[in-house]
Amino acid sequence: MLQAILEQPEKIIIREVEKPTLGQGQVLIQVKRIGVCGSDIHAYYGKHPYIKCPIVQGHEFSGKIVEKGKGVRGLDIGENVTVMPQLTCGRCYPCTHGNYHICNELKVIGCQAEGAAQEYIAVDQKLVVKLPEGMSYEEGAMVEPVAVGAHAVGRLAAVKGMNILVLGAGPIGNLTAQVVKGLGASSTIITDISDYRLEVAKECGIDLVVNISHENLLQVLEDSFSESRADAILECVGIQATIDQAIETARKGTEIIVVGVFGEKPWVDIGLIQDKELKLLGTLMYKEEDYYTAIKLIRSGKVNLKPLMSKHFPLRDYGKAYKFIEQNRDKTMKVFIDL
Repeated sequence: MLQAILEQPEKIIIREVEKPTLGQGQVLIQVKRIGVCGSDIHAYYGKHPYIKCPIVQGHEFSGKIVEKGKGVRGLDIGENVTVMPQLTCGRCYPCTHGNYHICNELKVIGCQAEGAAQEYIAVDQKLVVKLPEGMSYEEGAMVEPVAVGAHAVGRLAAVKGMNILVLGAGPIGNLTAQVVKGLGASSTIITDISDYRLEVAKECGIDLVVNISHENLLQVLEDSFSESRADAILECVGIQATIDQAIETARKGTEIIVVGVFGEKPWVDIGLIQDKELKLLGTLMYKEEDYYTAIKLIRSGKVNLKPLMSKHFPLRDYGKAYKFIEQNRDKTMKVFIDL
């Protein structure tokens, strides 16, 4: 079978390898679609702190079950599926207390373990999630990033009836804002410096978009939500400027959820966090229930994925996909690899 391996930064090799053999409780998935994620891009350029070359990428993906190993129950050949890419130890404190998504020995398929950038992948049945009939492979590959948003929103004390601010209108910010609306927020504001991304957010039904390069965010918040501003803020960029905006524009007692992955260590105004008695919470990945929430929101139409689908590339052109993203960064949301 064909496999794409990121041998070193900016060098992807397509090679022939043996099809995986199945172990106890595993299924063989014929990979159909892979979504290229922001962390994949960082890894491609050798800038991800936790992903090292050589690595077979691909952690957002969907496909079809083509073989079953011994002991597999509840899954059938021919079913379309997606996968939760977390490999956990099952023994550490987080794992034994229901928080396996922050396992002390967590490895992620496509990041620290062999991923889906190949024609077939063998996966433990406990990681496999069935796709509803009629859900496309593109939608299936995007369940993972929607689940990121679902888990982040789940960290809030409340969503229904709340006024929520989302900082960053890239794929994760967009999907997080859609999840916020889908789970019953009263109103949602999303920010960015890209008019294109904000137009996509509008197309996806976000209530109010703000280009902070020429609009005063604090003024918009007070005009839209009164002096109470936002009930909660989700930071979905991972840079100094947006964590500053979150802390500075937050009303006293506000929850701030840190969704964006920071490439560089930020400086945080702890004094202001203390003075405002802010609740600053992290969020990582998702749990199984977040996958089912994501699927439910997609199927119900409360999360609209089509405006985010930018372009498709075949497996042999994996490297060209990254070049396309680099050359069209301001007008690219989600790029897929097709098999």
